[in-house]
Amino acid sequence: MPVSFPNLSTYATSSQDTTKHFPVHNPASGAILTTVAAGDAQTTTAAIEAAEKAYQSDWRWCPPLERASYLLKIADELEKHSEELAEIECLENGKPYQDALNFDIKFAVTIFRFFGGIVGKLPGELYEVGGVYVQVHKEPFGVTAGILPFNWPPIHTSGKIAPAIAAGNTIIIKPGEQAPLTSMRMIEIMQTVLPPNVVQFIPALGPEVPQLLASHPLVRKISLTGSTAAGAAAAKTAASHVIPATLELGGKNAIVVFEDADLDRAVPDALEGAFFNKGEACTASSRLLVHSRIYDEFVERLAPMIQRLVVGNGMDAKTHVGPCVSKVQQEKVLKYIEIGKEEGAEIVVQGELPSDASCKEGYFVPPTLFKGVTKGMRILKEEMFGPIVTVTKFESEKEAIEMVNDTPYGLTCGIYSRDSEKYLRVARHVDAGMIFINNYNRNAVGTPFGGMKDSGYGREHCIETLNEWSTPKQIRIPNGLGPLPAWRAIADVTKS
Repeated sequence: MPVSFPNLSTYATSSQDTTKHFPVHNPASGAILTTVAAGDAQTTTAAIEAAEKAYQSDWRWCPPLERASYLLKIADELEKHSEELAEIECLENGKPYQDALNFDIKFAVTIFRFFGGIVGKLPGELYEVGGVYVQVHKEPFGVTAGILPFNWPPIHTSGKIAPAIAAGNTIIIKPGEQAPLTSMRMIEIMQTVLPPNVVQFIPALGPEVPQLLASHPLVRKISLTGSTAAGAAAAKTAASHVIPATLELGGKNAIVVFEDADLDRAVPDALEGAFFNKGEACTASSRLLVHSRIYDEFVERLAPMIQRLVVGNGMDAKTHVGPCVSKVQQEKVLKYIEIGKEEGAEIVVQGELPSDASCKEGYFVPPTLFKGVTKGMRILKEEMFGPIVTVTKFESEKEAIEMVNDTPYGLTCGIYSRDSEKYLRVARHVDAGMIFINNYNRNAVGTPFGGMKDSGYGREHCIETLNEWSTPKQIRIPNGLGPLPAWRAIADVTKS
């Protein structure tokens, strides 16, 4: 049964202020799916206080294996609702339904199963230090907050919530305003499993709610996925009351194709890296750096593949590339195409826009390939977050490394070569948190996800993530195996 939405969507954290309402559009048609009653400072404060009460009552002391049971139950429930969630995501975000179902939702479920599988099974720490034993406990922070973008709602929702509650925290999610419905529906499903107020969400427009989540004295940890500017603002606010932040921010990622690369692998991977999720991905490989000896052949192979990409409504099974998430995003990406032309880059090929009348007002951008892109061009340096890819020549390994690192970002890099010494050497010299050698596989739950430089700090989706959501507490106990250290004055003043 197709999903439907009320004209006005209201929630427990919605404000009574009607000026806080905002529309959620179907980017394939431009039509309004629903109007969301947003939260405000008052409802956000109430949610924070409810989260604190839930934490201080039973949740803080919930045994690890019981938390694991909750996580695994959530995974099962989300999986039961896979088709519903995929359709909601397709309708509000624009991505193809099959991609939402087979990548996003599966990834989200896997994250819960991963953390559910390790909670309560990690070894504890016990040190013998002279006359004392030292136990180290990983303590939850308490109330935490997750601030999300619009591009992968299921993955970002799970990526914040699963480790947060696995570590024993309560958490409040602020979803991206362009596509909040998937995240909120997921959390509604989670709330049927968890005790009250362990997980909450607040729909919101603008900076009011995120700033309050980052500054409220009861919130002891934030995690944000979004732009570098948003991350810097959140981190500054968090630092003002000395709480930690995990930031997963932007990327201007490169695929480096050396002259000895297997083009049968490199070219399709470049296509996927650039255009999967219509380029609205922090991991998108929007820069293709290709050795001059194979540059022309690479472009000749890639261009017809781009031409064959089907652009359209994500609910159409034939669609490969959906619309940009919003009119604002569409205009931004189209502007970059104009900037590229003004800078002297050459458009090799553009995909065809949908001809269906229902898509006339949709936020579509043709998949675009630029060549002749040189150092200093904005389309080579700035994150465009859309279906645009550039191809640039390099002559040497040294030049390739310099070009990869010539960006403020440092999230991912793909390296294609048959020479193992070369690709390992380049991998060590590249400033990026994730290096893909002869592949561009971004689906690896259980491994550290995150970047360097302006791409943020902290790691998600792995065992180490639990350290991001907890803080160590040590307890020292006399062990009777040796003397306890004592200040020399003690002996003097305790003499009888």
